[in-house]
Amino acid sequence: MAQDYKREGAVQRKTKETDIDLTLLVDGSGHTAIDSGVPFLDHMLTLFSVHGFFDLTIKATGDTEVDDHHTVEDIGICLGQAFAQALGDKGGIGRYGLCYLPMDETLARVVVDVSNRPYLHYEAAVPDQKLGTFDTALAPEFMRAFSQHAGITLHVDLLHGVNSHHIIEAVFKGLARALNLAVTRLEGLSGSLSSKGLL
Repeated sequence: MAQDYKREGAVQRKTKETDIDLTLLVDGSGHTAIDSGVPFLDHMLTLFSVHGFFDLTIKATGDTEVDDHHTVEDIGICLGQAFAQALGDKGGIGRYGLCYLPMDETLARVVVDVSNRPYLHYEAAVPDQKLGTFDTALAPEFMRAFSQHAGITLHVDLLHGVNSHHIIEAVFKGLARALNLAVTRLEGLSGSLSSKGLL
């Protein structure tokens, strides 16, 4: 992969439940313009972009009069697809990323392998079912959709924490930092970082 290759993805997804337009620049500066119709998700994705140095634009509408599930899951799908587009054959990158992310009393561990083998391990239970109007059970649903469509192995573990907002925020920030490390280009590596030669 050429070192000046512009790593970006753009996804449009329209179903009977959601209408999403998403663009991603991996090598960005944390610039965001996010309007998902789910305010808590907007907050988490803004943090994700800022701490991962990803430029992210999202305009989404969905059947939030039912609940936020379809919108949150479908944005996870679109963000995963955009990452997959942006990284192409995943050549030239470090592939692995790890972050221990503290958020006051909370400490989350997020580990990624940009492996083309999607898998999610998620052990970050929160004590509250709702944060405002946001159903906290949707956080792992977002991560599952993202990992599946990005082709990423993702392990999320809460080491300790009691505040539900802090826990979910630490997970999103930790994902950002781990991904930032995993997608960093390695000097001298042109193909995939794999003994098989292909991910």
